[in-house]
Amino acid sequence: MKKEQALINVYKRKGRYFQQPFSSPCYQLVVLEAQGRFEVDLTEYTCAGKTVLFLSPFQYFKWKGSASTVLQQLEFHGDFYCIEYHKEEVACNGLLFNNVYLAPHVWLKPAVFAEVCAVLSKIKKEQKECAAFSTAVLKAYLQLVLALCSKEKKALLDRQPAGAVGFIGNHDFQQLLEQYYLTERTPSFYAEQYSLSVDAFSKKIRRQFGKTPSQLIQDRVILEAKKLLHLTQRSVKEIAAQLEFEDVFYFSRYFKKHTGCAPTKFRAQTGISVVAK
Repeated sequence: MKKEQALINVYKRKGRYFQQPFSSPCYQLVVLEAQGRFEVDLTEYTCAGKTVLFLSPFQYFKWKGSASTVLQQLEFHGDFYCIEYHKEEVACNGLLFNNVYLAPHVWLKPAVFAEVCAVLSKIKKEQKECAAFSTAVLKAYLQLVLALCSKEKKALLDRQPAGAVGFIGNHDFQQLLEQYYLTERTPSFYAEQYSLSVDAFSKKIRRQFGKTPSQLIQDRVILEAKKLLHLTQRSVKEIAAQLEFEDVFYFSRYFKKHTGCAPTKFRAQTGISVVAK
C-alpha cells in the first residue's frame, strides 16, 4: 500500500504531457489558465481560461491546445479523500464529478481562480514539510478547493434559464434516460418517445448536451458500473446481472472498451469505498 501522503499530488505539466489520451485510477483536477480545447471520453470541450476540469478514475483526458501550455494537475486517490463520505461537506459528487449530463469543467471568477492556485501551492509546500499533522492539513486544503469549485458551479447552474439543460419540448430527457438506461440502450427507443427520427433526435440531444444519445447512454451505464464496483462489495458477476448484461464476459468487454481497463482492475486500483454496503 502506498504511504497515505503519496495519495495526493500536485504537478505542473506542459500541454504535451496530455496530448496523448491520459487516464488514472485517481480523481484529477486539471487547472487551465489559458484557453484551449480538450477531450474527455472522446467528447470535445472548449475553455476560455481560468477553468478547472474534474476527472473521475479512468476517465480519458486529451489536451488539444498548445503543447507549451502550462497546466496544473492535482490528483488524489479515493483512499485519501472519499467524495462519497464527504458529500454533505463539499457537494462535489454529482456536481463536479460523476455526472454525465453536465460539462466536466467550470470557469472560475479571477479572484476564485487565484485562490485555488494559491491553495495548490500550499499543498505542494505542505507535502515537502511532512509534518505530524500534514495529512489533516492536506485534506483540509483539498476540501477547500472542492468547496470553492462546487460553489462556483452551482452558482453557474442556478443562473441558467429553467429548462435550458435536458429538455426536448416539455419533456425531460435526463429523467427518461435515468428510467430506461438499464434496459433500453439504443437511440431509436428514446427518439420514438418524442416522435422524432433518430437523426433529428440526435441533433437535438447533441445541441443540448454536447454528446450523442449513444454517448450519453454508454456514459450512464459505465457510471453506474463504476459506482457499483467502488461503492459495493458485490461480485463482478452480480454487478453484470444488475446492469442487465447477458453475462459477465460481455459486461467485462463493454466496460474495458469504454474505460480501458477490466472491471477487476478498476476495483483493484480505485479500491472499495469506506461507504460500501
